[in-house]
Amino acid sequence: MKTRLGLLLEFFTLFILLPVSLAVPFLIWIKVGMVVVGFFYILFRLKKSENINFRIRKGLDWKSFWRRLVVTFLLVVLITTAYVWFQDKTALFFVPKNNPGLFVIILFVYTFLSVWPQEIIYRTFFFERYGVLFQNRTFFIFINAIVFSLAHLFFRNTLVLLLTFIGGVLFGYTYLKYRSTTLVSIEHALYGNWLFAVGMGQMLAFPGMEG
Repeated sequence: MKTRLGLLLEFFTLFILLPVSLAVPFLIWIKVGMVVVGFFYILFRLKKSENINFRIRKGLDWKSFWRRLVVTFLLVVLITTAYVWFQDKTALFFVPKNNPGLFVIILFVYTFLSVWPQEIIYRTFFFERYGVLFQNRTFFIFINAIVFSLAHLFFRNTLVLLLTFIGGVLFGYTYLKYRSTTLVSIEHALYGNWLFAVGMGQMLAFPGMEG
């Protein structure tokens, strides 16, 4: 049975204590072990307590999703392209132009081994599990964006924290609107892969940015 205190302790452990600990210097294999254990705990809880099966739900409003995504993606493209242009023109589309094979590999690896697990944890599990704790929709999305940004603290980069907070707001809104891990993963993958393509991958530890 889910109790409020139990959920609060679980929330603090998984979404505050664990991410902050990853930013503290200690053995990497211990960090990896902590993340793996946390992820499998989340999968167990989703299946046992929340009864989530990850099938693509019928009746999704794909048209509405794509209309909004096109608009927001175009804004992201304009803003990030201008940013890279003014910061360092040589980085603009560096990897797709200079190492297209690596670029294609990263698209697949990032989408399926990074984006999908993140969306299971930070959208599907978070919103299905903690709705009883945060009943105000706007505040719920805000808290989700905060902890999603916190998960990237180990990058030690202010811009990364800002971008992931903004991403968290967008992804949180998408998940609550459509209740679909698939749709929010598509959105996340599109933005993340674009950042790598446009030349902002170095701050996110993507390979291939060296000249």
